[in-house]
Amino acid sequence: MYSITIMTKLSVNINKIATLRNSRGGHTPDVLKAAVDCVRFGGQGITVHPRPDERHIRYSDVYQIKPRIDVELNVEGNPIDKFMELVCKVHPAQVTLVPDSRDALTSNQGWDTVTHAAFLKDICNRLRSEGIRSSIFVNPDVRMVQGAAEAGCDRIELYTYDYAHGYVSGREKAISPYYDACREAVKCGLGVNAGHDLNLDNLAYFKHTMPRLDEVSIGHALICDALYLGLEKTIAAYLAALQ
Repeated sequence: MYSITIMTKLSVNINKIATLRNSRGGHTPDVLKAAVDCVRFGGQGITVHPRPDERHIRYSDVYQIKPRIDVELNVEGNPIDKFMELVCKVHPAQVTLVPDSRDALTSNQGWDTVTHAAFLKDICNRLRSEGIRSSIFVNPDVRMVQGAAEAGCDRIELYTYDYAHGYVSGREKAISPYYDACREAVKCGLGVNAGHDLNLDNLAYFKHTMPRLDEVSIGHALICDALYLGLEKTIAAYLAALQ
């Protein structure tokens, strides 16, 4: 295995902060302030994932956050009409297409880019016409990477659940399909992002083994660590893992 030296950006997913706010109602904790503070503490991007039921990030949050941060905003979601209307108005730096069902607790699979080729191509073309970088959420499958490239996206985001959950029992085996998928993405001229269950235990190995890694989006584990370390120290720790 080999790797290419590249700066990997940390995009902080603030959905869990919004979940805490929504559990009580009102405006505490302040999601907008959290986004601004994550950037102040070194976060190189902010990720939000509004869902149709707005159970964490609300559509109104996205409108408020975009003008208040000077780093890239990554908006994730299933490109239903309401979502596409949002991103075409907000114009984030990146939109990550995720095939969430309406009742999904969290993202639990990547796109079948072969079956949904025509649909994804139309969405990527629309985002390109709006000047928005597109990323397609995929499982670590070379065929799905090839399908994403044919759809015309700019990047893929690798769904890292299987890597994270196989890391302890055998990290070399766990990362192998991700390495192959990443090499295919590089071959296809795509950027590579990653996310889901990455944490301070498994992040550094993932970063330094992959042939290319442009960005990681981390929310749940980072916010959990921040309960003990504080937000500023936690972001510093994740940045250190990516060095």
